[in-house]
Amino acid sequence: MALQTVLTKRLGLRYPIIAAPLGRGSTPEFLGTLAHEGAMGFVGLHMPEPEVRQILSGYVAATGAGDRFGVNLTLIVDQTRRHEAALEAGCRVVSYWQGDIAPYARRAKDAGAIVFWTISGPADAARAADLGVDFVVVQGREAGGHLVGEAPLMSLLPAVVDKAGNVPVVAAGGIADGRGLAAALALGACGVWMGTRFVASVESGNHPNYKAKITEAKFSDLVETTLFDGGWPDSPHRVIRNSTLTRWEQAGRPAPGARPGEGERIGTLPDGSPMLRYNVSAPWASMEADWEAGPHYAGASAALVHKVEPIATILSRIEADAETSLRRVQLS
Repeated sequence: MALQTVLTKRLGLRYPIIAAPLGRGSTPEFLGTLAHEGAMGFVGLHMPEPEVRQILSGYVAATGAGDRFGVNLTLIVDQTRRHEAALEAGCRVVSYWQGDIAPYARRAKDAGAIVFWTISGPADAARAADLGVDFVVVQGREAGGHLVGEAPLMSLLPAVVDKAGNVPVVAAGGIADGRGLAAALALGACGVWMGTRFVASVESGNHPNYKAKITEAKFSDLVETTLFDGGWPDSPHRVIRNSTLTRWEQAGRPAPGARPGEGERIGTLPDGSPMLRYNVSAPWASMEADWEAGPHYAGASAALVHKVEPIATILSRIEADAETSLRRVQLS
């Protein structure tokens, strides 16, 4: 039973599976492997504006085309220049969240791009068609990384499907295996958007010890907080407990400016600038110094991930397990 949906047909995929942006983990090699295997991944456009076109040319080369991967923009700041540079580089799949998407979506559609929009709930879903959105991504609150979802996915997904009308819905948050994919499809989704499972893949550019922490995490290790706010203040996010979080809790959860180790350098960013404790950046493969002190973004699905595996293995097992789960439901 092939898991073909409107998502796979529109994007030319084998699997109805999309990898969320993984910070510096979303390397050209990582997205290239996803494309080769019949899935798709996104890269966040956090790079300096003058370098966007050059950097994205490497992604186009690795994946084979500008529509074999996606670019993601967080609209808490003006992203016009990065957006335009991505389109000029040939990128034809874009996603937005946390801001006014209207002017960006219009420009993307004029350029022939497919538009994804990560939303918080049903109210946004009802507006998606008027904004020209091709796919809505609904993020359940159990997701990892930065959070916008209003509720857990099991309740939120069908409510969004009801309001989205003819706009297909992709499910995100707490999904790491074929059972989660099957459940999402049964609730009306056309595919899934997964981050945590792909951080713990062989090919991701995330730090190997960060990957290991995901495979060892229990539900009790996963914490929703706003602690890691350097570069992205007042934004809730889910992380695996680490020494920085524990020290802050032991100090009585003081406000920014009075937190333990505030301003302490824990590493160096790729551009040579210091990475300070409480910075928003997750540890990447080549990071030296105190990799453990930074945020380790992970959703509740981390408790379902027990091994770092190749992307091909992850995708094929998810497909097989989803097919088994769907057959079991049909026969019950």
